[in-house]
Amino acid sequence: MFEQNIMTFNPGWSSDGEHSESFTDIRDPQKQLKADGVTPISEADESTTGPASLTMVDPDGNTILFDQHR
Repeated sequence: MFEQNIMTFNPGWSSDGEHSESFTDIRDPQKQLKADGVTPISEADESTTGPASLTMVDPDGNTILFDQHR
């Protein structure tokens, strides 16, 4: 699925894969990253709520995936 290194963050999940009571929706950091000049490869639709994903590449060429399941 991914040909290079990838780092994945799952907002709303604990380190045990359990639902967290509170978490920051990925649309919030996405807005800030875009305001700071970061161009995502794919982005969450900011007019929606719930499950979404955001993908970007760090300066070393590694893919970073934010994958929100709820």
